[in-house]
Amino acid sequence: MRFSTVLLAVASATSFSLVQALTGTGDATFYDAGLGSCGIFNTDSDFIVAIDAATFDTFPGATANPNTNPICNRQLTATANGKSVTLTVTDRCAGCAPGSIDMTPTAFQQLASLDVGRLHGVTWTLA
Repeated sequence: MRFSTVLLAVASATSFSLVQALTGTGDATFYDAGLGSCGIFNTDSDFIVAIDAATFDTFPGATANPNTNPICNRQLTATANGKSVTLTVTDRCAGCAPGSIDMTPTAFQQLASLDVGRLHGVTWTLA
């Protein structure tokens, strides 16, 4: 009996984390970091990302105060050209199409040269 209770608890915890995972596909660009929508100041050398406004604004638990958005400080792994980089969400990208992301130059360079400017078909997973 105890085994089935523990198993149910583990299954429930696993299901919850799967529900909280979010994925997207879009373009990736880079920008000069500063004070982001999450109320966190970052520099261009930080591995951070601004996620598209539609995703940011509709993330479960989001309110009118972007500083308290539960998406803030979540880890996002972006993949392009067979390379991946893990980033922290600290900003909202008002100019990004749904599924697109904007990252610091340092983070972008983990996927491609800055000369590329824009990567198409970037996939990402928010943990």
